[in-house]
Amino acid sequence: MDLDIVRTFVVAAEAGRFQEAAAELAVTQQAVSKRIAALERDLGVRLFTRTPRGAELTIDGQAFLPHARELLRVAERAVASVRTGRRPLRVDVIASRGAATGLMRGFHRAHPEVELDVVMLFDIETAVGAIRSGAIDASFRAVAVPGRPLPQDIESVRVLDEPLQLLTGPAHALASARSVTIAELAGHRIWMPGIVAGTEWAAYYDDLVAEFGLTIEATGPNFGSDALLDTVADTPALATFMGGQTRLVWPADHGLRRMPVTDPTPVYPHSLLWHRDNPHPALATLRAHLTDTGVRRDDVGIWAPSWVIPR
Repeated sequence: MDLDIVRTFVVAAEAGRFQEAAAELAVTQQAVSKRIAALERDLGVRLFTRTPRGAELTIDGQAFLPHARELLRVAERAVASVRTGRRPLRVDVIASRGAATGLMRGFHRAHPEVELDVVMLFDIETAVGAIRSGAIDASFRAVAVPGRPLPQDIESVRVLDEPLQLLTGPAHALASARSVTIAELAGHRIWMPGIVAGTEWAAYYDDLVAEFGLTIEATGPNFGSDALLDTVADTPALATFMGGQTRLVWPADHGLRRMPVTDPTPVYPHSLLWHRDNPHPALATLRAHLTDTGVRRDDVGIWAPSWVIPR
């Protein structure tokens, strides 16, 4: 249905005269008459009756009017949903409990006027594709996986170095330590069933293993963080890594221990990705906020893969 014709009908119905409707729409009275006639042919009913006082709605016209108004409202909402600056800023945070979600919560507290859509995409290829298509405005990722550089139209900036921590059950050999050096982890089984081959986090942990001779096992199905915590709590031989800003809660009787890893501290490098031609005004606000508040560490005493884009 032609929305210009529907709009002409609504204006004519509210004005009560085709001449006044023509003036409001900046068209001729003849154009208004032709549009109304075309709509009546499409619907198979008469919408107006001509009277000495002007044009009055028929019963069918009265029935159609609220629906016509709703059609125009829906069209306006559809346009607004994709109009830069009038739609929410769409950002991919990968997971609900991770550091990126914490960064976005901080941004929301600092800028409550910015409307947000937060989504969770699985891998970097999906995220980059969504950025390039306009489905999202930005994504938090560790970039770039070796051999797979970012497309030239995708910009990135490193916004957070998140220290890894070791999580153990109460009976683990390292459970009483206040911190643990990365050398002390050699020979211990670190279980991380969430690692998926081909992802940027798999590339990160591959480099970590190669650099320090660690044993990271990604065996078994990934039943989520709650099942991981249950298993680590009950299995003295297993520990796991998690980001220092990952928010997790577990039952008190699990007795889990969470401790820093040092000498050097492995950090997971979070970067913000966006399309260089994205004009959404809130994107610039987000980038400025992350520049001002992003938590970083000195390069001295930390480790990150060599393929991470420098700050």
